[in-house]
Amino acid sequence: MARVPRWAKIAGGVLLALVVLAAAWRWAWLIPLVEARAGAALGREVEIADLDVDLGRVTRVTLSGVRIAVPEGYPAAADAPFARAENVTVDIALGPLARERRLSLPRIAVVRPEVWVAATPDGRASTYAFPGGESSGEPGEPPEIGTLEIVDGRVRVEIPHLGADFAADVATRREGGADRIVAAAKGTYAGQPISGTLTGGAVLSLREAAEPYPVDLSLANGPTRVRLRGTLSDPLRLAGAAVRLRLEGANMADLTPLTGVPIPDTPPYRIEGDLDYREGAVRFSDFSGTVGNSDLSGTIAVVPGEPRPKLTAELRSERVDLRDLGGFIGEQPGAEAVQQTPEQKRAYAAARADARLLPDTPFNLPKLRAADVDLTYRGHRIEGETMPFDDLEAHLRIDDGRIRLKPLSFGVGTGRIVADLDLEPQAEDRIRLTADIDVRNLDFARMMRATQTFGGEGRVGGRARLTATGNSVASFLGNGDGELVLIMTGGDLSALLVSLSGLQLGNAVISALGLPERMPLRCAVVAMPLTDGLLDTRVAVIDTESDNILGDGSVNLKTEELDYRIETVAKRPAVGSVPAPIRLVGPLKSPAIVPGAEAAARGGLAAVLGVVLTPLAALVPTIQLGVGEDNDCGELIRRVTTEPVAPPQPAR
Repeated sequence: MARVPRWAKIAGGVLLALVVLAAAWRWAWLIPLVEARAGAALGREVEIADLDVDLGRVTRVTLSGVRIAVPEGYPAAADAPFARAENVTVDIALGPLARERRLSLPRIAVVRPEVWVAATPDGRASTYAFPGGESSGEPGEPPEIGTLEIVDGRVRVEIPHLGADFAADVATRREGGADRIVAAAKGTYAGQPISGTLTGGAVLSLREAAEPYPVDLSLANGPTRVRLRGTLSDPLRLAGAAVRLRLEGANMADLTPLTGVPIPDTPPYRIEGDLDYREGAVRFSDFSGTVGNSDLSGTIAVVPGEPRPKLTAELRSERVDLRDLGGFIGEQPGAEAVQQTPEQKRAYAAARADARLLPDTPFNLPKLRAADVDLTYRGHRIEGETMPFDDLEAHLRIDDGRIRLKPLSFGVGTGRIVADLDLEPQAEDRIRLTADIDVRNLDFARMMRATQTFGGEGRVGGRARLTATGNSVASFLGNGDGELVLIMTGGDLSALLVSLSGLQLGNAVISALGLPERMPLRCAVVAMPLTDGLLDTRVAVIDTESDNILGDGSVNLKTEELDYRIETVAKRPAVGSVPAPIRLVGPLKSPAIVPGAEAAARGGLAAVLGVVLTPLAALVPTIQLGVGEDNDCGELIRRVTTEPVAPPQPAR
């Protein structure tokens, strides 16, 4: 008998071992390896009850009893994993993987998946965060996924700091001759009832798929309605969008929890535009619609990131009602006719009934720090019979809660009011405000038409400065320091205004007969310093051809109380003149006009202005600020500061 060579014995032993191994092989032996690799990638424990592989050009991997745990240390019960599924089947195309190292998954099927999306009440820990996994870092090329099949899926969302507690049923089904993914959600979000449906295509991103991915979302969150409809050419990257988004509701502030971007209160709105995602930014472009009585259009882009998202917006309105912007300063926005919800109607009624005039709603610093903002806005026409402004321009920037509004500009006829505002957060929810306001070449006639009572012509210039610390408009003015200086030159002032200020009954009768309705004005100067919320009078003079109207008193912005006296010093005898001033007293929102209690001995203009000679002299350089050179006004101030004016003769 021939002797068997040694190499043949070895080969035979290996072959026999392979046959035995093939006969006894169980793919489940790889479960510990798969669990370890998946757990390292996800940064949490992964359990698999069974594993099976069907080899071929398209290899099918079937996982049974899959369970993905919550992050280590998350306060949850042991029987509450982040996700689990009865079965997960994945088809892997080996050709693209071998030739191009490209992962192509023609089919994924998941049976009875359950996902628990939850967070702790303080929001510091969540089930959906994946820290520390081996896959952390720059994301790689996503796999190509063909058909996604879901049977009896369910997602549970519990995020207390967002007021979210809702569930969604997810499944795939055949609709209209095509496979669709359908989801239906119901519960609460942001403290409001939420319900919605989502329909999407079942084929996700295989390159051979010729049809774009369809998406149709309808969502109701309290009074907010969202409709998103269109297609995506690359759904995994949210790219190639041809999607139309419509938003409508009672208040844009309700969109803050949906978008993550702070939005002030607004009246009811309805806007619609194109939604896309490119260059790392979500863009809502070429939208248009209405907010209250104003139209609104433009483009908004949001770039997600740390530590805050960045919002860039270019907005415009062809016509704007400034009442619709009241939410930016803490007022109830919009006119009475546009208030919709019971809460808005109650808030509007409360604002009307409030004895205070200045808005005292605190600024929400956490909201201000929720996103960085770069916003430009242009209102081409400001509407309203009692509104003196013609147009509006604004550039708003928010960086880590610091607000810079530079400029905020209003047009008034041929002139403008331009303000630069800087609000810097301080400790204990306080904000440091610095405001500079310049008035240039203001059209006085345009302002007087807005009162619907008095007329007049002329040009107004001046400035206002304010520094304060607070957390609302009322607190800024109530403890602020600064000044207000206004100068008017030329033109004329309504004779009725001059007559009423001095109770000159004779002139009032003449005006009523239609004999001079206008009274030429030489100059008007108002200078009022603000100290700890008290706006006092340094100078208040209106110089006409026949009279000088003098003001004296103060406005307490902390208590919103007015105590002011106006009197007329006639330059010549006036028939029917009553030698008594009038007083404006009471709350700013509803002051009373009463005659002076005592007869005023008219000592002449010099006697009244004697205490303000130096301040008037200091105002001479400001004559050229905003109104140009004016000989009458400049000469008036120079004359008053150097020579006393002879007192007028008493009326016969």
